[in-house]
Parts: sequence; C-alpha cells; structure tokens
Amino acid sequence: MRTGSLRLRLALSATALIALALALAGAGLVVIFDRMLDARTAEELDLTAKYLAGQAVVAPDGALTLAASPPDARFATPYGGLYWQIAAGTGGELRSRSLWDRRLATDAVAKPEPGRAFDLAGPNEQRLIAVSRPIVIGRAGRETPLQVVVAMDRSNLAATRDGFLRLLVPSLMALGLVLTAAMAVFVQRALAPFRTLQADLTAIHEGRASTLPARFPAEVQPLVDDLNRLIDAQERALLKARTQAGDMAHGLKTPLAILTALARRTTEVEPEIAREVEEQAVAMSRQVERALARARIVASRDLRRRSCRVAPVVAKLVATLQRLPDGDSLAWAVAVPTELSYPGEEGDLTEMLGNLLDNARKWAHRRIAVEAFAGEAGKVLWIEDDGPGMSEAAMSRIGRGLRWDETTPGTGFGIAIAADIAEETRATLTLSRSPLGGLRAELAWPRMA
Repeated sequence: MRTGSLRLRLALSATALIALALALAGAGLVVIFDRMLDARTAEELDLTAKYLAGQAVVAPDGALTLAASPPDARFATPYGGLYWQIAAGTGGELRSRSLWDRRLATDAVAKPEPGRAFDLAGPNEQRLIAVSRPIVIGRAGRETPLQVVVAMDRSNLAATRDGFLRLLVPSLMALGLVLTAAMAVFVQRALAPFRTLQADLTAIHEGRASTLPARFPAEVQPLVDDLNRLIDAQERALLKARTQAGDMAHGLKTPLAILTALARRTTEVEPEIAREVEEQAVAMSRQVERALARARIVASRDLRRRSCRVAPVVAKLVATLQRLPDGDSLAWAVAVPTELSYPGEEGDLTEMLGNLLDNARKWAHRRIAVEAFAGEAGKVLWIEDDGPGMSEAAMSRIGRGLRWDETTPGTGFGIAIAADIAEETRATLTLSRSPLGGLRAELAWPRMA
C-alpha cells in the first residue's frame, strides 16, 4: 500500500478544490461588493436629488432658480465627477457648474424608476451612475413638475473597489493557507488507520504476525476482516496444496521405483527391453522430481516474506559433499559473507545449491570455488569448477529441462531443478564458462524491499 502517493494525491486535490472555492468566493464577494457599492451610491445620490428639489424655486414668470447649491465642491468644479441637472416642465433648466457647457443626456435613457440607479453617458466620455427623482413643486393650481437628476463618475467608485480588492486578495490567500494546513492535518489523521494497516501487513510479510488485529475504525474494519479471511483462505489452500504435493510424490515415486526394479529383474530375459524400460522409468522419475519441486515451491508461497542466511547452508552442503566419493580430494574455496541472505526458505536454497554443488563435484578435476557478494543492484553467488565445462548447446538443453549427458546418471536435471527454484523465488540462474576452465553457475537475486 502506497499511502504516501495517496496522501499526495489527496493533498493536491484538496488544495485545488480550496483554490477553486476561494476563487469562486472571491468573485462572488466582488459582485456583491459592486452591487452594494452601487446601492449605497444610489442612496446618497437620491438624498442629494431630494435636497436639490427642496432648494428649487419657480418664479411667477416661470423662471427656475436654486436657493442653495449642494456643499460638495465637486459640483462646482468643471468635470469634477459629481453632476446635477434640474429640468422644469415649463422648459426651464438648471445645471451644476461641473457640467460646464454640457448637459446630461437623459433623453437617451428609458424612463428610470425613481431613486434607482442607472448608467448614463457623461462629459469627457465619463461613465456615470445616476439617479432621477421626479418632483412637483408649487401651490395647488400652479404646480410645476421637475425632473432632478444627480450623477457620479464611476471612476470615483473604482478607487473604492480597488481598495476592497487590495484587502480581499491577501485575506483570501491567508484563508487558503489556513484551510490547506487544516486539510493537510485532516488527511494525515484520516490516513492514519491505513498507515497502521500497512505496518500490520509488513509484520505479516516478515513473519512476525499471522493475522491483522481488530483495532481499526468502523470504516476500515470491514476491509481488515476481508483481508483476514483472505489470509486464512490462503493458509488453508497452501496447506492443502502441500499435502497434495506430498501425496502425489508418494503416489508417483513408488510405482516408478517398482517399475525400475521389475526392469532390473527381467534384464537376463529381455535385456534390451529391460534397459529401455529402466531408462524411461529413470527419466520419468527425474521429470516427476522436477515437477514436484516446482509444485512445492509454488505451494509454499504466501504473504510472508521468507529469507534465510546463505553462509550456513553453503557450509553444511560443502561438509556433506566432502564425505562423498572424490569429494575429499577436491580443493573447496568458499567465500560467502555471513550476513548474506536469500529471499526464500532454507529448504529451497538447500535443494538449489545442493544440485549446483553436486554437479560441480561430479565434473571438477581438482578445484571448486564458491563466492558471493552484495552490491547496489542486488546479490550474486557463483559456483565454479575446473572440469570440462559445458557447450552452448548443452546449456540450451538444460534450459529446456533435458539432460546434457546421457552417460552420467542425473546429469542436467539437478541444474534444471535449481533453475526452476531460482525462477520461483525471483532469482536468476545463468550458466557460462568459468575462468577455471569448467562451468560457472551464477545465481543473482535483487535486494529484498
């Protein structure tokens, strides 16, 4: 389980979602601020329009005058950004000095709702926000309708909007950092049960535990229960496979042994047939032995990571082979580091190295060398002898599981079985010419994770 990569993906996804949410929130806040700013500005402009309506005076001759102007100096500054205009129904019109020689083109705008903001074209290509207020002044029978329009340059609002953005952006960034940190803590705590599960699975791989403990949150416990059921089912399947492999070995080897014995008994009567039957029985026995060895290795696989020390196995095998015929007359040079380990069970390593060492013993003249080392890429062990060696064709025959020499019993099958065991334990067996003159069998396997 690679919780690190999952944690990274979750963190990146959460950060992207937080950034998206904050961007949408920022855009929404800007829209809300713009609307509120327009509403507040419209309210202030409407108050000014009401003030102007209260100051408007219509003379008996219909002339329109203003008793007092608004106090804001921008109304008196040419193109100052604040403008007012009063149009009387009698045809009179008053304008603020800020309009100078221009007038507000209210005719180009559809009849606005009183007190509601609308956009209007202003002097010097200004874009205005305006409010219109229709008012009737005068006594009964002499009423005069007025249309009061007050407007402001929107560039005055832009400065307020920019100030809001200067505060909003850093605030959203700070909020994003806080939310990202909170999400990182949340992801760390949410994945804690999976890190515990990883540690417990490692304990099973290393043989320190047989099942996962029942101490996980309710959301993870069903997964743990399923894994425990899977482990239990695998244990039972492996036990059954080992039993069947043993039964098959007994069921096949016994008839083959009887067949070989019967062939020897009939040697005097039918020597040719007896010899052929015996050879076929021996060949079948070797093939059965190889198939059962592979089946045993496959059946021994489980979730636990097996390993064993190489040096004690080599020492035990060399001591045993030295007691065999011609074994004590050979010079054995063994150099295997004591800390070197092999990713498999000791029985598998013993059978594999036993076949390779026994083959070297059969063909060596005077010397056998066993060396091993651990490098950056992996670990290597090789067995060399100074015998006649092996041709490329012979090596190819062994790769196909055939004997490379028919005169020496068992020759070739031991190496083939060793190659099968190496393959099943994720190692590789390579045959080549040894510097000593004979065969070099090199066994290589990667470092265990």
